[in-house]
Amino acid sequence: MSAPSREFDLEAIRADFPILSRMLDPDTPMIYLDGGATSQRPRPVIDAEVAYLTHDNAAVKRGAHRMAGAATDAYEGARERVADFLGAPSPDEVVFTRNATEALNLVAHSLGSGDDSTPDHLRVREGDEILVTEMEHHANLVPWQELARRTGAHLRWIPMADDFTLDLTELSSLVTERTRVIAFTHQSNVLGTINPVERLVEAARSVDALTVLDAAQSAPHMPFDVTALGVDLVALSGHKMLGPTGIGVLWGRFELLAQMPPFLTGGSMIEMVQMEHSTYAEPPARFEAGTPPISQAVGLAAACDYLDALGMNRIAAHEQALTQQALTGLAGIDGVRIIGPAASAQRTGAVSFDIAGRHPHDVGQVLDSLGLEVRVGHHCAWPLHRRFGLHGTTRASFSVHTTAAEVEAFVSGVAHTVEFFGSFS
Repeated sequence: MSAPSREFDLEAIRADFPILSRMLDPDTPMIYLDGGATSQRPRPVIDAEVAYLTHDNAAVKRGAHRMAGAATDAYEGARERVADFLGAPSPDEVVFTRNATEALNLVAHSLGSGDDSTPDHLRVREGDEILVTEMEHHANLVPWQELARRTGAHLRWIPMADDFTLDLTELSSLVTERTRVIAFTHQSNVLGTINPVERLVEAARSVDALTVLDAAQSAPHMPFDVTALGVDLVALSGHKMLGPTGIGVLWGRFELLAQMPPFLTGGSMIEMVQMEHSTYAEPPARFEAGTPPISQAVGLAAACDYLDALGMNRIAAHEQALTQQALTGLAGIDGVRIIGPAASAQRTGAVSFDIAGRHPHDVGQVLDSLGLEVRVGHHCAWPLHRRFGLHGTTRASFSVHTTAAEVEAFVSGVAHTVEFFGSFS
């Protein structure tokens, strides 16, 4: 069940985040602009995890005592809450993982480890093709590279266009009868580009290929419904959506999960064990070997409550306005090159830039001296940066608690950084 709605009062929202009052030194308040890497947690999320740990902490499932029952109820209740947040038809389609990276590895490993009992569309074999994009985070690239290496499949990719969107002009030739998987990010963690899910799903369905969506950057920032998107499998991370670290989600259509072999094996994911062989439980237990991240799941459910109460449409509008403000401000600074599309409904969230002749690590240090906490480097997207001739970029990413005044301070900080470096030229 969704959380009751609340007013989108930015001052009240900021009061929910204890860490935002931190001073980096006596004269420097913190301006946190790195939510794309790890978001901060509001008090309700912190309180939910603490309440579980101080009241219900126990091993889930199988225990006959009341504490085990309470812990199991909390854990499975969190699954139901996450399913509701994602628009999933059933909580049995929600698998808890450590993060989006593990969720994507789970899928890639499973598709390469089936046997003759596994349906053909869930087995990647020699000569098959896996299609990704040139803008992928390493988490949605390296697992597919490894799957291709293990199986003899061919890895192909959709290239980037010069306007920082996908070049889909050759999509019909990239998607062939040998394509088994199309894996792509919903929103680029570097560019802010929102990819055309409907068109890619349509291309995959034309050849009965699976679609795997990396939603780590999109699910926390916009209305998100797995049923409406039409994809087959989705990965996301709790720590990017105001939740704890150590918790992620793989959502998949139940009929697919029920036919996929497990990724990790051991306790909790079995149906029956003999010395010679074992059989495996139905999803989601099949993919949750060992002791799961219980308190983290409880915290993630609270994060879903928090986001839903604010309203995903209002969050998206707020962050898009901040993105427009940042792009307009940066465009007026000589020597700054924005790495990403122009402001539109198809880009939001992350604003990356390059200062000519300056390493992003140096840029980040100057901004940090002003209290501006941004991300620097290649952001786990080396191929994307190479495509545009960059060693790295500096990235600001906005959240529900970011203010227009903070974005103004960011733009001013970048202008100051350019002037600072210019004084050494």
